[in-house]
Amino acid sequence: MTLEYIHQLIRDVPDFPKPGIVFKDITPILEHGEAFGALTRHLAERVPTNVNKIVAIESRGFILGSAVAQHLRCGLVIVRKPGKLPRATLRESYDLEYGSDALEVHEDALRLGDRVVVMDDVLATGGTAAAAERLCERIGAQVLTSVFLMEIEALCGREKLKNPFVSLIRV
Repeated sequence: MTLEYIHQLIRDVPDFPKPGIVFKDITPILEHGEAFGALTRHLAERVPTNVNKIVAIESRGFILGSAVAQHLRCGLVIVRKPGKLPRATLRESYDLEYGSDALEVHEDALRLGDRVVVMDDVLATGGTAAAAERLCERIGAQVLTSVFLMEIEALCGREKLKNPFVSLIRV
């Protein structure tokens, strides 16, 4: 299944979660078994072979990251909003297109020398992905690349990323 077909399944939802924002809804891809499987393969093909952990960003990144991690037989590390993880965490603040927020990761989820790929559904302003990169690097992991289903080019998120990245679809 082609990326063009997968792209056609993404729906724009205007004024969500706030007025002026056009939300990119990927649930139609997830609801289509063949499209979801194809997307997982497309994402996995962009991950370097020496990766040992996928770092998935809340929340749609969890869905994509867990499928790719299973496909590649590597570990999955989840990065969440503050207060959602049960053990000791590290926190990193960031700005996004409609406010500011923070992310946390378990302090012991990554180790010095881990080779990781940061994964999320959308690269928008880049704040979330850049915060995830910084969290990984503070622990001592090597961020090999970041992989996104789509990039909203007008928001210039690529400028905030320190490491190489791949986006399958540009909108």
